Amino acid sequence: MRNTAKLTTAVLAAGALTFGLTACGSGKDSGSGSSDYSGPLVVAASPTPHAEILDFVKKNLATKAGLDLEVKEFTDYITPNTATEDGSVDANYFQNKPYLDDFNTKRGTHIVPVVTVHLEPLGLYSHKVKSVDALKSGATVAVPNDAVNEARALKLLAANGLITLKDGAGSEATPQDIAKNPKNLQFKEVEAAQTARSLDDVDAAVINGNYAISAGIKPAKDALVLESAKNSPYGNFLAVKKGNEKDPRVKKLAKLLTSPEVKKFIEDKYQGSVIPSF
Repeated sequence: MRNTAKLTTAVLAAGALTFGLTACGSGKDSGSGSSDYSGPLVVAASPTPHAEILDFVKKNLATKAGLDLEVKEFTDYITPNTATEDGSVDANYFQNKPYLDDFNTKRGTHIVPVVTVHLEPLGLYSHKVKSVDALKSGATVAVPNDAVNEARALKLLAANGLITLKDGAGSEATPQDIAKNPKNLQFKEVEAAQTARSLDDVDAAVINGNYAISAGIKPAKDALVLESAKNSPYGNFLAVKKGNEKDPRVKKLAKLLTSPEVKKFIEDKYQGSVIPSF
């Protein structure tokens, strides 16, 4: 899902140390379309569920397929793309298409999808009420502060009758695009990675699926309302820098990530909190 958490200088420094901001370990330089595909395939991923899915592939499927896979975990939504762009890693797995489109436009990167693997439904959660009807007038709701996920959160609330958005409010909708707010909800914009931690400080929070799972929340069970998977544009995919789609290692991983074995793993492990998209 893969969703934008702002990085502190310390996190950026840690990312730089992890990767050396070079292509070492990736088997090729940072140029688009490099044909040197030796060495392990290094993939940046969010810890849950992306890295868990990749670890399943690494332990159970990769060796037989002749794939040397290395997984690098990141908790933010920025470094995986910048590291893929500069060649520090070969690919990433954490995000959806609206988020990637917004990222490429604003940062001038050239990341492209390879194959969609799963959907993490966005959900509304609360430690204080058991239903959306129980939210009181003036209740405070935390929402992710990046453009795509904030709009996605507002659409979830609108789909469940809590607010009405203005006509034409699209993938960058903000609270200023709310036409009707019968409960006079107040919105607290926080980094996506902090939404789960904000639950004790607000009346409810809209949380990305991966962060909910990481916090021990079970979306399929605990959400007051949950995003529909039907016709969703928010499937999470394997992505590379444009020009590297034909990397034979990437092709092998794409095939493994959409295999019956991975589908069963996702269904068994996440019990509806993560949904296969293939």
